[in-house]
Amino acid sequence: MDFAIVDSPEQAAFRQEVSQWLKENVPAGIEHSVDPKDMSYEQYQLRRELGWRLGKKGWLYPSMPRQYGGGDLGADQMVVLYDEISKLGWSLPPYYDAGGRMATPTILVHGSEEHKNRFLPPICRGEVRTWQLLTEPGAGSDLAGIKMTAIRDGDHYVVNGTKVYVGSSHGADYSWTIVVTDPKGPRHKNLSWLMIPMDLPGISVTPLDLLATGGEGGSGSGVKNSVFFDNVRVPAENLVGGENNGWKVATTHLEAEHGGMGRLADRRVIYDFIAYCKERRDGVAIVDDPAARVELVELYIESEITRLFALRNHWLSTSGKPRSYEGSQYSLRRKLSGLEISEKMLRIAGPRVLTTDDKCGMLKGMVEYFVRDAITALHPGATTDIQRVIMARRMGVGRAEKEQAGALR
Repeated sequence: MDFAIVDSPEQAAFRQEVSQWLKENVPAGIEHSVDPKDMSYEQYQLRRELGWRLGKKGWLYPSMPRQYGGGDLGADQMVVLYDEISKLGWSLPPYYDAGGRMATPTILVHGSEEHKNRFLPPICRGEVRTWQLLTEPGAGSDLAGIKMTAIRDGDHYVVNGTKVYVGSSHGADYSWTIVVTDPKGPRHKNLSWLMIPMDLPGISVTPLDLLATGGEGGSGSGVKNSVFFDNVRVPAENLVGGENNGWKVATTHLEAEHGGMGRLADRRVIYDFIAYCKERRDGVAIVDDPAARVELVELYIESEITRLFALRNHWLSTSGKPRSYEGSQYSLRRKLSGLEISEKMLRIAGPRVLTTDDKCGMLKGMVEYFVRDAITALHPGATTDIQRVIMARRMGVGRAEKEQAGALR
């Protein structure tokens, strides 16, 4: 019995269109960086160029409405698009744009029409890159405990505070961030969201070079930064979702971050590792060992189950179906699965694959980075414990009413 998923004629035609477009439009000289912290400025610019070309086609943010620069693609077309670009080792966008990935659905739900027309097209066309600024020195998992303030002063907000573990290298055009707009207000009712131009006076960025992990799908997010705001005057028109309504806005942002939209992840490392195990060195291949073959099958199944969780969430969000705990369920699964897969890789191939020299052939440090990232990935985007708490609340455990999932459309 054949359990393989086969494209429909329409899907096959679109896959051919995407494949041909990528062959013709991927900039010459662009490389797949294993560790994002090693990405040169020239390589970063090539990725931005690819992003601009994808944006012009409507494929950089393919789920967004066409009127705001997106592609308005159907769920199956988006899966095909992500599949084809992941074969090259990239995600969408092909550069780090976490703020954009979370801000676009949030602004679509909570922004005014003026906000949508002003902020969404430049992001969707790849003209600007956006960092998300959430974590502070004293607040991370407890997002409602942030302290960075934005106090209204005429037609501006004056922003003061610090955000940490932010973004990547090579800067950003905007920061999408949550702030306290009513320091004396009750918890959860004192917050707002701002889109802050990063060229405003009073903003400084300091790299945290020791935390060069956390890359995703070749997006280049490995370097982390601290961002300081010292009396930064932000136009009041950049506040999205209403003053002191930030926690409601956050439900959409966090739903997107936790996997509620279905993160169609890059699987290149899985395929390359399996290919590495098939390579013959001195007439011997790792797959010659029956125990290794069993582990490889289990590794692939582990990866495929996580991918199917993502596909389910992708379908739920794009089709407008009811959602509950699925986003955090996927996020928890992805974090734990990544750790399990990294351990299997070491059991199968040994510590030799952790080296970055040419002795490991095609891997060239890919597994080393995957293992390192699998460990650190347990924390960002809400820890595994937080994901379990969210799931319990969505199922109504210990509460009179079930917590509702954040709106995505």
